[in-house]
Amino acid sequence: MSVFSVTNPLRFRKSELSLKDRFKNISWFYILIVALIAGIGFVTLYSVANGSMEPWAKRQLVRFAFGVGVIVFIAMTDLRVWIRYAYVLYTLVLLLLIYVELFGHDAMGAQRWINLGFIQLQPSELMKIALVLALARFFHGTSLHENENLKTLIVPLILVAMPVILVMKQPDLGTAVMLSISAGVVFFLVGVQIWKFGVVGLLGLLSLPIAWNFFLHDYQKQRVLTFLDPEKDPLGAGYHIIQSHITLGSGSLFGKGFLQGTQSRLNFLPEKHTDFIFTVFAEEFGMMGAFFLLALYVLLIIFGFYIALRCTSFFGKLLALGLTANLFFYVFINVAMVMGLVPVVGVPLPLISYGGTAMLTHMISFGLIQCVYVNKDIPMGRSGAAPEN
Repeated sequence: MSVFSVTNPLRFRKSELSLKDRFKNISWFYILIVALIAGIGFVTLYSVANGSMEPWAKRQLVRFAFGVGVIVFIAMTDLRVWIRYAYVLYTLVLLLLIYVELFGHDAMGAQRWINLGFIQLQPSELMKIALVLALARFFHGTSLHENENLKTLIVPLILVAMPVILVMKQPDLGTAVMLSISAGVVFFLVGVQIWKFGVVGLLGLLSLPIAWNFFLHDYQKQRVLTFLDPEKDPLGAGYHIIQSHITLGSGSLFGKGFLQGTQSRLNFLPEKHTDFIFTVFAEEFGMMGAFFLLALYVLLIIFGFYIALRCTSFFGKLLALGLTANLFFYVFINVAMVMGLVPVVGVPLPLISYGGTAMLTHMISFGLIQCVYVNKDIPMGRSGAAPEN
C-alpha cells in the first residue's frame, strides 16, 4: 500500500523514517570535511585582516554556525518535499532575479544584490541550486528515450535560458557561465547525445564575434584581453593577475608561515578576502598547504558522487550529482582563475571566500546532498511519489 495520498501523489501521509532515524543517518564525516574547509577559511580571513577577527572572520564564523544548522535541518527533511516544491522554489528565485533587474542594489557597476539590511542577498547564487532542483524534477519524470527527443528538451532549455539571460543583464558573466555548465552536466547525465552538445558548442563558437561586438561589456572584453596578455598593462588591467602569480610563487613549497604573507599584508593583492583568497592561503602555507585544501575539496566531491550512486531515486541521483558538479566547477574556476588559466570571472572559492549569500548557498547545497544521503533508500515513481507495491 502506498504511503502517499491517492488524490495527490506528491503528498505523503507519513515518513518512512523517524526524525531520530534521519538524524542518525546524517553523514557527520561529510560535515566534518565541510567544517575543516571552513576552518581554513576563518584562519585565512583572520590573516588577511592582519591578525584580527574583524571585519571578515567573525562574520564568516557566525554565518557558518548558522549554516551548520541549515545543513542538519535540510538533511532531516523528506526528499519528496524538495521534488514537490522544486518548481515553486525555482519560480521564487526567478522572481527575485527579475526584482534585482528592476530594483536591485548597484555595487561596482553591477546590479546583483537585494539589500535586506543584515545581508546583501544575491539571487543569482540561489539560482545555482534552484536550477538543479528544477532540472532534476523535470528529468525525474522522463525516460532515457524521451530525453533523446529534441521536443523533450524544450522545457528544460527554457528553464536554463531565463535565469542565464537575467544574470547576463546584471551583468555577471561568471555566474551565467556557472549556471550554463551546471545545466550542461545535468543534461549529460540524463542521456542527451554528445552530438547535441557539439552543435551547441559550434553555435557558441560561431556566435563569439556577435557576443564580442554587441553583448560583452567593455570591462568583460578587457578581462579576456588581459587573460591573453596580462603584461600588456601591468599596472592597470593586468595588475590583479600579475600580483596573484607573484603571491602564489612566493609561497614556495611550505609557505612563509601563518600571518607572514607579504603580498596580502602589504596590500599588493586586490580582492584578497574574496576572489583571490586562495593565493593568500598558498603564500602562507605553500604548495603543500594548497594541495591539502584541494584534497579536502576532492573528498567532498568524491563523497557527493558516492551519495548519488547509493541513492535509489533518479531525482536524488541527479540532485546530488548536479550540486556536486556545481561545487567542482566553483573550485576549478576559482583556482584556475587565480593561476591565470582562465579569465577573471568573479567566482568565489567555496567556504573560503568572504560572502554571506555564497556561504548560505553552499550550506543549502550541502544540506540537500545530505538529504539525498539520508533518504537514499526511499524509492520514487516518475511522479515523485513512492511506487505502488
